[in-house]
Amino acid sequence: MTDIEKRQDRSPVPSAFDYAPAPESRDVVTLEDRYGLFVGGEWVEPKSGEHEQTISPSSEEPLAEVAYAGPEDVALAVDAGREAFENGWSDISPAERAKYLYRIARILQERSREFAVLESLDGGKPIRESRDVDLPLSAAHFFYYAGWADKLEYAFPNRNPKPLGVAGQIIPWNFPLLMLSWKIAPALAAGNTVVLKPAESTPLTALLFCDVVRQAELPPGVVNIVTGDGRAGAELVKHPGIDKVAFTGSTEVGKEIQRALAGTGKKLTLELGGKAANIIFDDAPLDQAVEGIINGIYFNQGHVCCAGSRLLVQESIYEQVIAKLKRRMGTLRVGDPLDKNTDIGAINSREQLEKIKELVAAGEEEGAEIFQPECRLPEKGWWFPPTVFTNVVQSYRIAQEEIFGPVLSVLTFRTPDEAVEKANNTPYGLSAGVWTEKGSRILSMAQRLRAGVIWANTYNRFDPASPFGGYKESGFGREGGRHGLEPYLKFE
Repeated sequence: MTDIEKRQDRSPVPSAFDYAPAPESRDVVTLEDRYGLFVGGEWVEPKSGEHEQTISPSSEEPLAEVAYAGPEDVALAVDAGREAFENGWSDISPAERAKYLYRIARILQERSREFAVLESLDGGKPIRESRDVDLPLSAAHFFYYAGWADKLEYAFPNRNPKPLGVAGQIIPWNFPLLMLSWKIAPALAAGNTVVLKPAESTPLTALLFCDVVRQAELPPGVVNIVTGDGRAGAELVKHPGIDKVAFTGSTEVGKEIQRALAGTGKKLTLELGGKAANIIFDDAPLDQAVEGIINGIYFNQGHVCCAGSRLLVQESIYEQVIAKLKRRMGTLRVGDPLDKNTDIGAINSREQLEKIKELVAAGEEEGAEIFQPECRLPEKGWWFPPTVFTNVVQSYRIAQEEIFGPVLSVLTFRTPDEAVEKANNTPYGLSAGVWTEKGSRILSMAQRLRAGVIWANTYNRFDPASPFGGYKESGFGREGGRHGLEPYLKFE
């Protein structure tokens, strides 16, 4: 075709790229038909005799039968942890403990593709997030705490740190492997043994981690994994052989745990719910801020305790931000979690989907204006489109309650004082975001916002060296950094 013919050619130009499916292979994962409990370095059948099916949220297909631990099973796991603690783990040199942690970190890196596929298959999150966020951070936490294992006397000078004993750990379903790493790595580095209970809807990566423990040749009983529902978690919390409880999950369950442990002398850390404010000032780089808004609320389908679920926009740029946000939402791809093009995967469970729908309906009834981009949801599985509410009032349920889904509530403010007042008007205090070009404003806002983690001109960025935790009904204690070691130590 000549240059003149090219100029005369009026064939339509596609307005957007079309993405062909790019599915990750499931062949890298081998699932057992039935899993037992991992106690004392061995697989054992549950004395409870109970097994339940775990379901893939994107297809509703059964994946495997998983044991449900009863009181006897939990007691055996705690006894195994105690025996391992008293018969060598707490006495081996810190440098030797570090070697085990380094091995685990390297194995996670080597098997990262296998773990990432299983995490997306079992939990519904996009493979890009499992591959690029969850797995690298999981390995990084073990690397980080391996470095601290033989330096505890420098981390806490003049305090003579000693391990506590057996740690009972309960993790949620939104970041199964990452939460496991947040819990187990500092506990082992400090010289403790652990009994960990994963969430009943996402136990498979924790069960695969048992093979990492075997491969790393960790002494039997140092890490014990008991699967089950809330009953198993309650048994673990109240068991007298547990010296420290670490829980990540809902505020309601956290309150129950705190009541159960009152007066027992057991150490406790809680990382609970959140209703974070993402605050956009009129001098913020708007395109960058919109990406931060998207990452803050639609990352992992909004299944994030620190999700930026309340957007506070300065009035003078409100219309501009909302227009850019809606345009960007229209490019998000909802679908198969194992497709590398997917931005938003499946909702983790039918129960969570019903909760999201109920709160969204409440927002519409109360008078908020809803926007959802056009997108075709798969016929099978549990799905919800990215959603934004405007014309939201502080008293609306969608502005007060944790939705734990891909739903954003937008409010406005005029002055920094008003932004702080609205941001702090919540029973939670886990995280917040501030977008502005003024460093002095960032520091001022950070001092006044009642949140444990405050991001500046970014959102949902994590590092194993940086402590994470909340205030008020978002819990207490910190995970990550040197602060994350302290709850697993006593000082003599």
